[in-house]
Amino acid sequence: MSARLLKKVLKEQEQKKQHVIEEDEQDELLNDDESVSPDSGAGSSKNPFDLLNEGDDADEDNADQVYADETSTQKQEQPRSVKNALNLASTSNNKSKKKKQKKGKEGYLSTGKRETSLDVNLEALALDIECSSQQSGLNRQPGFENFKQSKPSVLHVDPKYLNVENELRRIFGSKVVKSFEKSNQSSSSRQVRGGRRGNHHIRKTVLISPSDHWPRWDGSLSMEFLETKDGYHYFRYTHSSSYDQAQRAFEAAQAIHDLNGVASVMMYHPYHLDSLITMADYFKFVGEHQMSADAIAKCLYAMECAWHPMFTPLQGNCQLKFSHDLNKPLFKALFTHMKNMDRRGCHRSALEVCKLLLALDSDDPMGAMFCLDYFALRAGEYAWLEQFSEDYRTDTSLWLLPSFSYSLAVCRFYLEQEESSDADTAKASSADLMNQALMLHPPVLTKLVAKVPLKDQAWTNILKNSYFHSDQIGIPSVDHLINIYVEQNYLIWRLPDLQKLLRDGASHVIQTLEHNKNDAKDWTCVRKEAFPSNKNEYGHLLVQDFSNTVQTLPPDNLQNFMVDMRDPAHLGGHVANPPAGGQAPALRDVANRNPLAVLFESLLPWVNYGGPEDGIVDENRVNEQGQGNEDL
Repeated sequence: MSARLLKKVLKEQEQKKQHVIEEDEQDELLNDDESVSPDSGAGSSKNPFDLLNEGDDADEDNADQVYADETSTQKQEQPRSVKNALNLASTSNNKSKKKKQKKGKEGYLSTGKRETSLDVNLEALALDIECSSQQSGLNRQPGFENFKQSKPSVLHVDPKYLNVENELRRIFGSKVVKSFEKSNQSSSSRQVRGGRRGNHHIRKTVLISPSDHWPRWDGSLSMEFLETKDGYHYFRYTHSSSYDQAQRAFEAAQAIHDLNGVASVMMYHPYHLDSLITMADYFKFVGEHQMSADAIAKCLYAMECAWHPMFTPLQGNCQLKFSHDLNKPLFKALFTHMKNMDRRGCHRSALEVCKLLLALDSDDPMGAMFCLDYFALRAGEYAWLEQFSEDYRTDTSLWLLPSFSYSLAVCRFYLEQEESSDADTAKASSADLMNQALMLHPPVLTKLVAKVPLKDQAWTNILKNSYFHSDQIGIPSVDHLINIYVEQNYLIWRLPDLQKLLRDGASHVIQTLEHNKNDAKDWTCVRKEAFPSNKNEYGHLLVQDFSNTVQTLPPDNLQNFMVDMRDPAHLGGHVANPPAGGQAPALRDVANRNPLAVLFESLLPWVNYGGPEDGIVDENRVNEQGQGNEDL
């Protein structure tokens, strides 16, 4: 709010002050000196902020502030109502002076309160005008007339935990992290040697921390708003014509399993998403995890640069459906990025990425729901996990899932240790939750004994019971989810305290079934009602994707690692040779590395292994020349 406008409003306020005072005195005489109602000065106009003050004591201070807030929203359309509202907020001083002669009568406010009220009113005016200007700017966007911020979601993502470096500092300390960064400073300082230096500004992003030597964002991707439905705002990615050409070239190279062709696509389009994801998979298979993580980071950087200005996924109110083909790379990259964080021990950051995955598409195409409990337990977010299981709305209760049934028991176990005597008796104990999990999904115990492994004689005796003898439940969906849970969460059950909890629960279940065998039938009915389908509804989720181990391929099979096995005769086409020069390449060391990985890594546009001009001489070439001189 400008100073000129403020002076004008205050001047008009003083002009109407005397008129309002006379009306108030007449009302007081008619009502036996009763105080004036705040609504009398506002006329017949309806105050849109009354809902914000429901339940208050309706004292004069709140009434003054409400009328001051009203002026900011109606100052242009209803100027008379604005002036009256402002007059009521400031006439208490004169009213108190005229009422000094009346017995037992006091003004609305004391001197200190009047000054405070005026400051609050002026601040409210400035804030409301700023908010109204922002809202008007939003409404000018086509299709955003009904675009409103929803209430905080249980899947709200905290951006400060998305930075892996911050979590590493919390785990190992700043000195250790700085020492590690200093050890790599010599190699990073030579990243742009051997090519033209990229003198451009790297845009800062939330999901990842981009490197200074990355190529400039080419703007080949963008995002468009689709609709607002049920409180969620739907978006999808779009691409340019040049990106479409790169996609066709990539599909041609993929059809014939040509990694050289994929690298050529990246030479022209360094932020082509499918090419980056393909190379990331390749580097993962050959054990080059840092190169794989860099490719995924570039992919996330490109997609975040293309975000719509109104796309706020961290608040949990935006949907980016997996059914759109151009949206799929974001889900794949986020899932891989989450697993990379897990392998580095950054479980808190992985939890935030997992929440983001689940919030982007309520259909959960990547199975983020079955990772959420694991990362919450590893990060120590026990209270949040319990709250999530209560607040998150889904077709079936979360505790019926194998992962949540056992994880909630573990969560309650640690919360009981933290709460001690202040434990909430209204909630089920960890022992009760563990008994329910074992009765509902008994094969989990059988698989955990083999996977952890648990070799005590007590476990052998427990598995002899017929209820824990089988490792299959007979329902395809449940059996698949059990395999996913055991593959991902078995490390948690290596803790002695949790093993005791599991062993005590299994012993209690055996004793219960000995006294009443009908309990087993009851829990069987519960499973069938929760999972009525005879098909595996989660067959699209691969168990190996949730594994903590990284699978590798032998060198003879690396040429067939690309998943698309289509006949190349149906596609045809070829990719041109990469041009000379290119983006600022990174100088890397090749010692003690996989030779095939080095071969295909050398095709990437930002990689450089140096040469004689960099002071690096090929040792093999020197040896060959020396051997040739000896032959002569």
